[in-house]
Amino acid sequence: MIPIHDNIPTQRMPLVTVALIAACVVTFLWQVSQHPQAQQAIIYALGVIPVVLLGDAQLPDELRWIPPGATILTSMFLHGGWMHLIGNMLYLWIFGNNVEDAMGHPRYLAFYFLCGALAVFAQALPEPGSQIPMVGASGAISGVLGAYWFLHPHARILVVVPLGFLLHSMQLRAGVVLGLWFAIQLVSSLAAQPGQGGVAFRAHIGGFVGGMVLVWFFKRRGVRLHPPWRS
Repeated sequence: MIPIHDNIPTQRMPLVTVALIAACVVTFLWQVSQHPQAQQAIIYALGVIPVVLLGDAQLPDELRWIPPGATILTSMFLHGGWMHLIGNMLYLWIFGNNVEDAMGHPRYLAFYFLCGALAVFAQALPEPGSQIPMVGASGAISGVLGAYWFLHPHARILVVVPLGFLLHSMQLRAGVVLGLWFAIQLVSSLAAQPGQGGVAFRAHIGGFVGGMVLVWFFKRRGVRLHPPWRS
C-alpha cells in the first residue's frame, strides 16, 4: 500500500519538512558518490551501533568520527539505498506538512528529532549487544505518522495497491491506512529473528507510539486532536 497524497490543506509552508527532505537527499547523494569501502565506513561511523551506544565497545580509530551519542542524530540522515530513501521521503512529504502545520516550525523540528531518538532506543535497548548499524529517517517519520493519526484520523489518503503487474488506486481513511501500517510493523517485529539485519521494525513502533504521545505536548494551542468524523 503506497500513499500518494492526502486531502488536508496546510496554512503555512512546510519549511522544516522540505529542509529535512533536502538534507536527507543531499546526504544520500554524498553517500553514493563515495567508493564502496567509504560508503561502508560512513554507515559504521555515522550510523547507530547499539553495542557502541549502550555498551563499552568502541569503533576502530579510523571510524571514530563523532561521539556515539551524536550518531543518534546523524543516523537519521543516512539511508541504505534508493528505495529506502524514496519510501521515507514520500511518507515524510505526505504526512509531515500537516503535522508541521499543527505544531509550528520550531516545535515540529524538536518533535521530529525526539521521535527519532525514541525510535533508536526502542530498537537498541532489546538488543544492546547488537553490532548491526542502524540508519534511516523512518523512526522519526514513524513519529510523524503517529501524530498524524491523532490529528487527522478521518483524512482521505489516496493509496496505490500493487496487484501483480497492475496498480489499483483507492481512497482510504488515514486511520485505516496508518492502523494497517502499524499492525504490519507489530507483526513483522514479532516475526523478525533476533540478531539479524533488515528493517528496524521496533524503531518504527517506538517512533509511532512516541509521536502519539508527544503530539499532545507539541501541538499549537487550539489544535484539536482526534476531531469528529465528517463525511
